[in-house]
Order: sequence, then structure tokens, then C-alpha cells
Amino acid sequence: MPGLLIIDDNEDVRKQLRWGLSKEPYPLYLAGSTEEALALQRGHSPAVVTLDLGLPPDAEGTSEGFRALDALLKQDPRVQVIVVTGHHDVENALRAIQGGAYDFCHKPADLEVLKIIISRAFFLHGLRDNVGAPVKRQGECQGIVGQCPAMLAVFETINKVAASDVPVLVTGESGTGKELVARAIHAFSRRTSMPFVAINCGAIPDNLLEAEFFGYEKGAFTGATQRVQGKVEYADNGTLFLDEIGELPPNLQVKLLRFLQEMVIQRVGGRKDIRVDARIVAATNRDIQSEIASGRFREDLYYRIGVVPVVLPPLRTRGDDILLLAQHFLERFAREGNHQVKTLSSAATQAMLRHNWPGNVRELENKVRRAVIFASGQHISPADLGFDDAMPAEAPAQPRPEGTLKEARNALERDIVLAALEKCSGNIVQASQTIGVSRPTFYDLLRKHGIEI
Repeated sequence: MPGLLIIDDNEDVRKQLRWGLSKEPYPLYLAGSTEEALALQRGHSPAVVTLDLGLPPDAEGTSEGFRALDALLKQDPRVQVIVVTGHHDVENALRAIQGGAYDFCHKPADLEVLKIIISRAFFLHGLRDNVGAPVKRQGECQGIVGQCPAMLAVFETINKVAASDVPVLVTGESGTGKELVARAIHAFSRRTSMPFVAINCGAIPDNLLEAEFFGYEKGAFTGATQRVQGKVEYADNGTLFLDEIGELPPNLQVKLLRFLQEMVIQRVGGRKDIRVDARIVAATNRDIQSEIASGRFREDLYYRIGVVPVVLPPLRTRGDDILLLAQHFLERFAREGNHQVKTLSSAATQAMLRHNWPGNVRELENKVRRAVIFASGQHISPADLGFDDAMPAEAPAQPRPEGTLKEARNALERDIVLAALEKCSGNIVQASQTIGVSRPTFYDLLRKHGIEI
């Protein structure tokens, strides 16, 4: 994987960053001067660079930092440079971006913020220069593809909880990939060689659910001609995935709670206790807190299944992940069907980014599957995706706005920032991704327009 080059004349800062980023998946290179940095760039071709503008012989100014920026971009125009500036030095930060830098970060750098900016820079470096070219997947966990901060946090949680037997509750809208998360937890656990058993609590009639869960003895009811094991028993020593647990009727919630407390079941019509050792992962698209408040879901059961919560973000908030996933599905379906289609057209890319994706990743997968079949060449068009009739109708003529061009630009910019904040419920990281700027830049826009949150 291409590496990260850290350029700073302060050796203590270089050591701190090397320590703070030591667990990241990319190699690190450290330089204290322009010449040392250029030599490392020639030898290792790093994808991302963090550059302190105050470099010797102009450590108190920025002239050497801007010389380094120009030289780095001349050697490799695709390198993503993140400049590091003082908190009040916005002018030089913006000048650096105009000069080709990807983004800026204030110093002393907030490590978590810096990690997010670096992660997105690696993702952008993975995009080819030509529009619609294949995307290199920088973030993937057991088949789950994503690069946005929310998904990287999900990956980190999966890695942390997989080794234990702690119950996990995965929440998110339909189509966000809750079962994939459950399977990833199972795959990374010590139970990976044992069964992964899934029960959809909303797809089985209430009168059959208990037998489906716990099995039944011969003669327990009409038609019970033999002993049958339930899904819970089949999951012994493995993982039991309770999908759509919010649909579980109250009477079965009580029996499930007893099993979770005692890890013991009784088949329907039976009297014998059967011990089962199963790891529990549950999922729902319902608001569990609202269900508890309304009395439809037991609070004590929630505390049993929701020891570790995993929240999957809706696709519409995941920014560039839309294109990352689309290319992932495109390559897969083209390979499976031996199709010649290779990329998304620029128009298709824009149409996908405009779409609200109510069906989330499942909807995206189905649209790409359709597009691969319908595409007539190597590029997918909006019509191939089924967006041909989804283009906005021509708007009626509006009265000419008054005022200066600068005032109009500022008003539009302010409206865009406010709309992003409203869409993302005030979440700065998600709002900045929505409008395509970094978190520090978004804070600058808030200050510029006097927006308080």
C-alpha cells in the first residue's frame, strides 16, 4: 500500500505522529527538510503527505513550505498534500489549497481529525485521473466496503468485539448491511468454524416462532410426528443471528430473555433443559428506544442483546462510498456475467450522487446489477441505472436576483452549509462530507457566515 510522508522540521512532532499513526495500515516516512522529503518521495512514491509550511531555512515563515509543496506536486501530480498551519493562518492554508494541496489541518494537530483527513486523502488517491475509472477499495472488512469515517468506525468495532462473546445489536435502515456485519463478527471470532444460524423474527408467523426457535418434541402438537431441533439448538458453539428482533412478539421475548440469562432451552412439548452455548448478534431497523417507551419491546431484553451497539449509517450520508460500492458491484457483476462494461460514466456518477437511496446499499446493488445487463458499451449511463426518468424537471423561470455577485455567492454558500447541517442533524463530520469539504474548512465556513450550532 502507498505510504504517508510526514514533513516537519520538529523532531518531537515527527516522533509523536509516528507513534500516533503507527497502527494505521500504511507505511510511514519522516522528513525534516524539503530535500529529504523529495528524496523519500522519489524512492517510495507516497500517496499522501502532511506538510508543515514552516520549514528551514524559513522556519518562521512559509516560503520554504510553499517551495516544498510545488516541488512535491511537480514530482508526482497525484500526491495528496495536507498542509499543517497555525490556528489563525487560514490565509496561507487557502493559498496552499489553491496551489494544489488537498486539505489543511491546524496545529497542534488533533490526531483523530488528522486520521480522518488522511484516510479520505488515501481514498481520493485511489481514484484514477480519468472520470469514471475503476476505484481502488481502501476500506473493506469481510466483504463490507466503505471508506467514510462512520464505516471505518464500524470496522474498528467489529475487530474489537469479534474475539469476545459479548452480545451485539446492529441497528440501521433496511438495506444497510446488518447481516453482513453479523457474519463479519462471526468470521473473525473463535467460533468461525462453527455454524452461523440466522432467524428472521419478522418473516415467521407468531404461532410457529417458538417451534422455529426452540424446536419441538414428537407429539407436542398435531403434525409433530418426530423430534425436531430448533434454530437456537443448531447454533450451539456458533453464532445465533436474530434478524429484525424488533418484530419479536412479547410472549417470545420473555422466553428468549430466559435463554439469554440461563443459556438453557426447552423444546416445545418437552421438559428437559438443554444447554446451548451460542454467541448472540441481533439486528433491527426499528428505533428500539421508541419501542421500549411504547411497551412493545422489553427493556430488560434490550440490555441483554445490546451490550455493544453497532450503528450502520444510511447510504445517503456516506459520500464517496456510493461510488466505491458502485464500482465494487460493477466489477463483481461484470465478472460473473462475462460482461464488457468497466466503468461509470460521468453522468451516471453525478446521477448516483444526487439520488437519495431510500433502499440503501441493497438498492444500489440492484441498480448496478441492472445496469451491467443493460449497458451497451464499456460505460454505464444514467439510463442503464434506471435514472432516465428521475432527472429533475425544468424549473419555471425565476425573477432575476438583485445585489452583487459576491453577495449572491455568499448567500448560496450559506444556504448549502445550513442544508447540510439540517440533513446530517448537526453532525459536522457528515455535513462536511456531504458538501465535499474537510472538517476544518467546514468550521471556517460556519465562522464566515456566523452560523452557530
